Amino acid sequence: MLSNKEIFERAQLTIPGGVNSPVRAFKSVGGTPRFIAKAKDAHIWDVEGKRYIDYLGSWGPAIVGHAHPEVVEAVQQAALNGLSFGAPTEAEVKLAELICERLPSIEQVRLVSSGTEATMSAIRLARGATGRNKIIKFEGCYHGHSDSLLVKAGSGLLTFGNPSSAGVPEEFVSHTIVLEFNNLNAIETAFKEHGQDIACVIVEPVAGNMNLVKPKAGYLEGLRALCTEHGALLIFDEVMTGFRAGPTGVQGFSGVTPDLTTLAKVIGGGMPVGAFGGRKEIMQHIAPLGAVYQAGTLSGNPVSVAAGLKTLEILGRPGFYEALTASTQKLVEGLSALAKKHDVVFCADSIGGMFGIYFRATVPTSFVEVQDSDTAAFNVFFHAMLDEGVHLAPSAFEAGFVSACHSDEILEATFAAADKAFAKVKQAQAK
Repeated sequence: MLSNKEIFERAQLTIPGGVNSPVRAFKSVGGTPRFIAKAKDAHIWDVEGKRYIDYLGSWGPAIVGHAHPEVVEAVQQAALNGLSFGAPTEAEVKLAELICERLPSIEQVRLVSSGTEATMSAIRLARGATGRNKIIKFEGCYHGHSDSLLVKAGSGLLTFGNPSSAGVPEEFVSHTIVLEFNNLNAIETAFKEHGQDIACVIVEPVAGNMNLVKPKAGYLEGLRALCTEHGALLIFDEVMTGFRAGPTGVQGFSGVTPDLTTLAKVIGGGMPVGAFGGRKEIMQHIAPLGAVYQAGTLSGNPVSVAAGLKTLEILGRPGFYEALTASTQKLVEGLSALAKKHDVVFCADSIGGMFGIYFRATVPTSFVEVQDSDTAAFNVFFHAMLDEGVHLAPSAFEAGFVSACHSDEILEATFAAADKAFAKVKQAQAK
């Protein structure tokens, strides 16, 4: 049996960095990534046979728990009939109908294969529907790795972004304006200066890619009002929050209706899938009805659709979200109490089945505040928890996820591990 270290060394010979998505490489926390052999309910096992309580949840999709028997059966049954057809199926129509039923802002939806593809396509659609070129995004919000979205902020309150990745020409991001999340003054200024040219505003309505950061009171309402006033489309990127933060996403409990919504993760139940949708008059700009082209060989893949349909069915059962929210709140309250016990500067927050932990005195409201966290303390905590059999996201700038399988017993085991981990953080800080 090979160790995690041996497989990682082997992987680096044929895979850049030894991983197929950068954060998995543990570069921000140090050490060796765990290569996972199997998962069940709230646990994962690495290749060395060590079991971990998992708070990564495949970055969100595993909301009903890993390898849920009903989801696995649905996938098996779909696979028996064929893995891919390159032709429409009734099942994808059912998934589209279910998404439209649960998210009233979506009248029509197009299925794709990833969150990146969903957001890329939604922005192209917004530009095609409005005839405008500029877009607004927010610092710290991640919308996938398409060229126009790999942007970092320049200097000043209102700035056109600069490429944040090699291989992205400056011309590709020249129409992307990057603003501070939760700052309405900045977006008001942007619309005053460029309102006639702005096609859309894309935002994570609750950010999960700079750790968990909630919108301030009135912020989403302000975005909606400004987009309406200036004829721009408002895109909610609910790839992470859709059916995870609540049964109708952030748009449901906030009461703010976007023009377009992007989805992924939970709607595939752990299989590769994405979607974008919105009002019918906007969606009909998409080919074959309109001039905005989008296509995908594996879009609406029958195996992914089967996993998504069964997952959404489970989520619709009475009491699911109430129990999930209560477990997540219990987790953050327990961790906060233990940090206080060890006199470690720490806070935590949650929404639905998502949570954020921060080694700072107050819950952050922007990317700048998130960056003010004590990342050294997080790294000590992360490795101490890993040693105790608790698997967190390997970065201080990522949200965590709870599943329906995180029972009180599992939470108590998490607290026992955290008690030791916070003690190690305090010990490290005393040196």
